[in-house]
Amino acid sequence: MEMRIQSRICDLCDRPQTPMPESEKERHYTEYKDDNRRDREDSTSAYIGILPQRAYLANPFVPFQPNDPPTYSPQKGAVRGTLFPGLDLPYRGMVNEGKLNRTHLQELQALAFAITELGEYLDTHSDDREAFSLMQSYVKLYEDGKTKYEALHGPLTQKAAASMDSYQWLRDPWPWDYEANQMGG
Repeated sequence: MEMRIQSRICDLCDRPQTPMPESEKERHYTEYKDDNRRDREDSTSAYIGILPQRAYLANPFVPFQPNDPPTYSPQKGAVRGTLFPGLDLPYRGMVNEGKLNRTHLQELQALAFAITELGEYLDTHSDDREAFSLMQSYVKLYEDGKTKYEALHGPLTQKAAASMDSYQWLRDPWPWDYEANQMGG
């Protein structure tokens, strides 16, 4: 029986391994495949991402998203790092429960984040009409909010500044300069 030296960490399950015969390697691989198949079959909720039980440490895995998944609000999605609860897989169970301040700029940032997330989802689920409709409503809210923001604080981007009568990109105070804005500067 041929014994081949195997790495100290198994390529499949990331557990320490001792050298094993080829027949044992095949059995180990078959068990690993069966475990992963059962994991996928057990994870049917849209709220739970589907990952292999023993995913490779450095290989990325993205849970499959069904059509019409539930979504967070844009503000919560921006804090959690995803608009979709099914993809919200906190590292080591550490959940970011922070909140965004309710400023005009952060509201726009949350909407821009939600639009980007929905766009990436629609890249793989282009037939999801509900997600597309939600994206369209967020785009409209973003455009309306951007117009109001720029009326209050000036251009949001240099591109917007270039479309004005005069270049006012560096007009002080900036919206996030709290003290200067409080002093009426």
